[in-house]
Amino acid sequence: MSIGTVQLVLASTSPARLATLRLAGIEPVAIAPGVDEDAAVAAAGPLAVPEMVMLLARLKAEAVAAAHPDLDGLILGGDSAFEFDGVVYGKPHLPEVARNRWLAQRGRSGLLHSGHWLIDTRTGRATGSPAVAGVQFAADITDAEIDAYVATGEPLQVAGAFTIDARGAAFIERIDGDPHAVVGLSIPLLRTLVRSLGMEWTDLWT
Repeated sequence: MSIGTVQLVLASTSPARLATLRLAGIEPVAIAPGVDEDAAVAAAGPLAVPEMVMLLARLKAEAVAAAHPDLDGLILGGDSAFEFDGVVYGKPHLPEVARNRWLAQRGRSGLLHSGHWLIDTRTGRATGSPAVAGVQFAADITDAEIDAYVATGEPLQVAGAFTIDARGAAFIERIDGDPHAVVGLSIPLLRTLVRSLGMEWTDLWT
């Protein structure tokens, strides 16, 4: 077993993805990919949600690879989107948008889709896969709780306007599927992708 022989570069500035990797024993280098997500999706035309998150995950990984040709190791791109009532929701950005989403979501469920794209800079090989998890919101969430949660600013910059690894966890009753996928990075799936490129998961441990 080898440990710490492969560097992982995270093509994302997501604090949740970074924290998830660290808890899994990996200390990645985080680089902002600088991808115009709205423009990329518009240019691609109509896409199913798994296709959309995979497209953006791939573009982010490829953008970092192109901007930093000297990188030696693996580059991981990721993207997430929340599907509710057949509509795709990204980051709400505005408090009133986040509040309206929570009013609609409480007592109901939706699907959190996360795309993963992994590039081996040494061989040029790449692989990827989407992950999905169902999210059930508590029915007894009060308007006051929603207002207080939105006021923290936490839901404004995350897909679906919620988290399961911070304040939002108290309002989620159940996760169907890999809970890491809700954070935006499925650790079991990433292990599978790493091994498909000919490396061991422990190679990434630090």
